[in-house]
Amino acid sequence: MNKILSLLLLVLAGAGLPTAWAQWQTINYTLHGGWNSIYLHGDASYATIEQQLLSNAEVLSIWRWNPNPTATQFGGAGLLPLAGTPEWSTWTKDVATPDTLSALIGQTAYLVECAGTITDTYSLSITQRVLPPASKWVRSGANFLGFPARVSSPPTIANYFATFPSAVAANTKIYKYVGGPIGEAVVQVFSPSFEPLDRTQAYWFDATVVSDFYAPLEITPSNLAGLVYGRNGSQVTVRVRNRSSATVTLTVTPTASATAPVGQDQWTAAVPLTRRTFNSVTSSYEFTAVSAPFTVVLAPQAASEMVFGVKRESITGPDNSLYASLLRFTESSNLLEVLLPVSARVTSLAGLWVGDVAVTNVESKAVGFTGTATKSPYPLRVLLHVDDAGTARVLSQVFLGRLAPAPYAPGIATKEAHLKADEKANAQRFVATHLPLDEVLATGTGSVALGQTLVRSVSIPFNGPTNPYVHTYHPDHDNKNSRFDLLTGTLETLESPTIGRTFSFTFSPTPLPTSSPLGWGSTVLGGTYAETITGVHKDPLTVSGTFELRRVSELGSITTN
Repeated sequence: MNKILSLLLLVLAGAGLPTAWAQWQTINYTLHGGWNSIYLHGDASYATIEQQLLSNAEVLSIWRWNPNPTATQFGGAGLLPLAGTPEWSTWTKDVATPDTLSALIGQTAYLVECAGTITDTYSLSITQRVLPPASKWVRSGANFLGFPARVSSPPTIANYFATFPSAVAANTKIYKYVGGPIGEAVVQVFSPSFEPLDRTQAYWFDATVVSDFYAPLEITPSNLAGLVYGRNGSQVTVRVRNRSSATVTLTVTPTASATAPVGQDQWTAAVPLTRRTFNSVTSSYEFTAVSAPFTVVLAPQAASEMVFGVKRESITGPDNSLYASLLRFTESSNLLEVLLPVSARVTSLAGLWVGDVAVTNVESKAVGFTGTATKSPYPLRVLLHVDDAGTARVLSQVFLGRLAPAPYAPGIATKEAHLKADEKANAQRFVATHLPLDEVLATGTGSVALGQTLVRSVSIPFNGPTNPYVHTYHPDHDNKNSRFDLLTGTLETLESPTIGRTFSFTFSPTPLPTSSPLGWGSTVLGGTYAETITGVHKDPLTVSGTFELRRVSELGSITTN
């Protein structure tokens, strides 16, 4: 099993799969003539600063603060930007001045210098790729930060930092920028209990602490980029921790993404999310659609985990098309508003699929026999490969390993001879023993897709070595006459008939009752199985059941000759 996983990782690493992202939000910043501070909760580095400011000729310079954890003190001078120092990267409208800043990255504080006086008011709109919240407090006390406070009716600074009192302790100072000349733009916040916390602004804190505090409710996805499912992801866990001493009701709301900027990957629709819940009636977990807001109650100092899945059967369209949306987290104290990005991509079903049929029904021709149900399911191994053009092949054996031709890339082949000789020990072989060896069944009807039916057939000749009626030494099953001459013509059916098997795989759009919904439609496929058998009885016989396949490789090419 370890070899299989190692090889699978190697194959996927070489597949060059694109990253799934791009959930957008447009933020409006109110600026004044002189010096202002802003905080970007999302990333805007997809465009240069010049491109971002095409409608804002009033912006003269932008300064990005780079935290310096080695600094030892904080004073009034630290509030004033100083070009050429490692703590500041700068962009200026003056083309003669060399820039050290070219784009606006996320979860970062900036100073923005505008033309005019403090009485002049401007609006700067920046479309940003939403990022999970993050913050880093450095030991020096020079912390220039912003926070995901509630947009409407923002909380006071004192209330927001009630669970992190060192940030607003009596011996600390908090500063903000209000516009005007640099010497007058910075003002101290003397009353945190009355000062609203503006999520679009950045504030200076001189609290000498090391911390990652960003909100009184910690919201941490297991994937640090957010709920990113890519082409094959199936679940992401979001851990929520209540830092306060009061019970909090958390509200989670699915929210639409803003339109992507020109030149960026455009999304098709919102991600069809699901959430794992416990069904007390069946005493089991199940996934339900997240189509409306839901709430979670958190006790004081308690934590909870929410597991989010995705309905792959609803993510349709051209291969690699992007689905994107957001999850908005708010709580009953009206302190914060956190957005997590959600994204998934349409996956191609190309690759190698391995699984089993569970035969549960067999037709009987015995007189007086009724019913088809078997006492227990009978397993049949299924090997299925779908190439990049969509052609599906049912295989009797397949090898996964490094191929013989240089550059000896990982690949899929139906014969051992196609493998690199000194790498055969590391290759994996899968076999469907109920099929004749070296069968590649590519001809038939249908396709591999949710809701579609794939039909493939195999014929076992009357004298084939895998024909169950053929016996080398039994005179009634050796296809020879009394003189040991081979039978030909119509007499061939007297001792061993030609056997035909026609397989039918109907792919279910939704998970089977016995299957997990996680990965269904991307890494897991299944549905109903039917098979018609001829040659063993005067009438065709049918068997049926269900099947489930798991993708072990996304490689769409296969060597078969």
